[in-house]
Amino acid sequence: MEKTKFIRNNEDWWALWIGLFVFVVSLGTFVGMDLLGFGVATRVWTDISKAMAAVSAKYAKLPGFLALVFTYLFMLVIMTVGAKALKFNTKEFAIGFTVIFWVSYLCWLVGNWAYIAATPNQLKAFGLTWALGLTGEAGFIVALVVGLIIGNFFPGVTAFLKEATRPEWYIKTAIVILGAMLGVQAAGATGLAKAVMFRGFAAIVEAYLIYWALVYLVSRKVFKFSKEWSAPLASGISICGVSAAIATGAAIKTRPVVPIMVSSLVVIFAVVELLFLPFLAETFLYHQPMVAGAWMGLAVKTDGAAVASGAITDALIRAKALSATGVNYKEGWMLLTTTTVKLFIDIFIGIWAFVLALVWVYAIEKKPGQTVSVGEIWERFPKFVIGYAVTFLFMLFLTLRAPGLIGAARLSTGESNVFRVLFFVMTFFTIGLVSNFRKLWEEGIGKLALVYVISLFGFIIWIGLVISYIFFHGIMPPTM
Repeated sequence: MEKTKFIRNNEDWWALWIGLFVFVVSLGTFVGMDLLGFGVATRVWTDISKAMAAVSAKYAKLPGFLALVFTYLFMLVIMTVGAKALKFNTKEFAIGFTVIFWVSYLCWLVGNWAYIAATPNQLKAFGLTWALGLTGEAGFIVALVVGLIIGNFFPGVTAFLKEATRPEWYIKTAIVILGAMLGVQAAGATGLAKAVMFRGFAAIVEAYLIYWALVYLVSRKVFKFSKEWSAPLASGISICGVSAAIATGAAIKTRPVVPIMVSSLVVIFAVVELLFLPFLAETFLYHQPMVAGAWMGLAVKTDGAAVASGAITDALIRAKALSATGVNYKEGWMLLTTTTVKLFIDIFIGIWAFVLALVWVYAIEKKPGQTVSVGEIWERFPKFVIGYAVTFLFMLFLTLRAPGLIGAARLSTGESNVFRVLFFVMTFFTIGLVSNFRKLWEEGIGKLALVYVISLFGFIIWIGLVISYIFFHGIMPPTM
């Protein structure tokens, strides 16, 4: 009875159940059933009528707006079931969720406008001469800013949406779904050049051990932050940004405000890196293209921004090498290196959360003479990370044992990823809603941002460059 009560009243568990439900439904593609194919895929756009479409070709005749409506209804139902089990006010949650969903999606749509999102290598395709080049992830920034405006200047609206303002629940559910996509990507990566795979793995292990320790040390010793703040900050800056910060916060049982504040900084600084690192690589690394690709993966902290940085770097360096040396590199190898390095970083999120949970139980919070039971470790361990591991390993082993299923697997994860992205957008909108500037300043967000700036631009970017050079110098992409 107690076990049932515990599961029913814990958002961590319900992130696991809902994430696994979306994952299981997405597996219909393996038997020819696109059960989530109606999900709305949002494209970078100049003509808004072409911005939305159903993610599956089997739903090609479904108008984009109807795909969005069906996506909303599906998410409303599954989240309201969870809300009822968690004993929220179901009516208030459903109304609040509806407002949050539609405002969040509007922010995502704005962020995908080509003048904001199109990167330099995409300008020609859209017939543009300029764009901010922020990628579709600009939608996260738009959602965060809109949330901050409402959260700080419209307290009545914030109070009205309170029951559905659940950023941690949304992001944890998204992370469970994320595991499946990474599993398929990892399986597909086995066919890459072995040198890229091995060196990418070695590079991120080394980076983890150096990055995390240095950021934690700076946060604790120089800025005097507590362990509660320092660990999620170290994970957010050094590993995989938002997902790592949330997983770390859950593993060490921080207050919700901690990973939320770190997550906000991660997205903002990822966009800053995206705007200048590829051009720095073009200037100084065009003679070491694979080093440049690995550097993007190690330095840029969100998946979308990292991959976009790799794509921009690939385009810029190929053009520079052709004009400066006459060498015409094949397209995609620098991007491939970026993606491989970032993939290994993402895979380690669950492992690192487990390691930190053990460290906190056995060392940080253990009192003299106290014994630690397996139950205490289990209670501390973030349950949504189990879902992340299950979806990742299932897809990885399935596609490795049956390579012929890789197409169905990619379709499956493409469909579930629609919902993962929307949960992420809603996360950033609701982070804004709960982020009162006055309270955040009292909590120390100014100092937190300073730690981020010093760590990221003071040593993480440059250590990442050195590690990339150690493992990838001398390796060249094929030429045309």
